Amino acid sequence: MSDTTLNDLADLGAAADVTATPAAPAAPLREKEVDAQGRAYATGRRKDAVARVWIKPGSGKVIINGRDQEVYFARPTLRLVIDQPFQVAERAGQYDVIATVKGGGLSGQAGAVKHGIAQALTKFEPVLRGVVKAAGFLTRDSRAVERKKYGRAKARKSFQFSKR
Repeated sequence: MSDTTLNDLADLGAAADVTATPAAPAAPLREKEVDAQGRAYATGRRKDAVARVWIKPGSGKVIINGRDQEVYFARPTLRLVIDQPFQVAERAGQYDVIATVKGGGLSGQAGAVKHGIAQALTKFEPVLRGVVKAAGFLTRDSRAVERKKYGRAKARKSFQFSKR
């Protein structure tokens, strides 16, 4: 920039136009995180279930705890839950998923795998982060079973009242 002094805002605007550089192409804010085998890893959690998820480009095969998803999650609704991140990102059938899940029940495990897939997908393709985040798949669903309180039959249910 030259040695001229700026007297008012108009001079500042003119100086900014002169020194402006061409805009660089919009790069993703995050970098692609891939291991040596070309897989993206993420951890998903839901209720008491924890899922370790790896995704890599492939034909859309999903393996959970060494078994196919149709065998592990027999209910179609649970398989739909797992496929949600791919449907939102329009990447159905493009990635192979390998997951290990521990804890909780089947519903919680399906939610944990969904959370892990969404996290891993954004690590593999950072451009998809906005789409997956807008759908709410990157946020851990923190709802859990409420604990039982003393003096109560369950968490909130009271014992039957007896007047006499």
